[in-house]
Amino acid sequence: MAWIVLVVSGMFEAVWAVALARSDGFTRLWPSLVFFAACAVSMGGLAYAMRTLPTGTSYAIWVAVGASLTVAYGMVTGTETVSLVKILLLLGIIGCVIGLKLVH
Repeated sequence: MAWIVLVVSGMFEAVWAVALARSDGFTRLWPSLVFFAACAVSMGGLAYAMRTLPTGTSYAIWVAVGASLTVAYGMVTGTETVSLVKILLLLGIIGCVIGLKLVH
């Protein structure tokens, strides 16, 4: 269960990262509210997962999931450039997350 919560909280990290960018320095209400809500869910999930999973592994996976999804979202929406190298590097991050799960 902790692994599922950890991955979902990493997904919410991507949500708050995008909302933070769209909040324009917390001057826009709805993106700011989404940021705070997603941040609370993301951090809460990370804290829950860290009750049973090692801190380093939990944090690495949380960041990797969030960062990968944030970049992928940017590529899909056109705010990030798409390149084969970026895609391969993102796949490498995902492979490392799978590796951490396998060795745990």
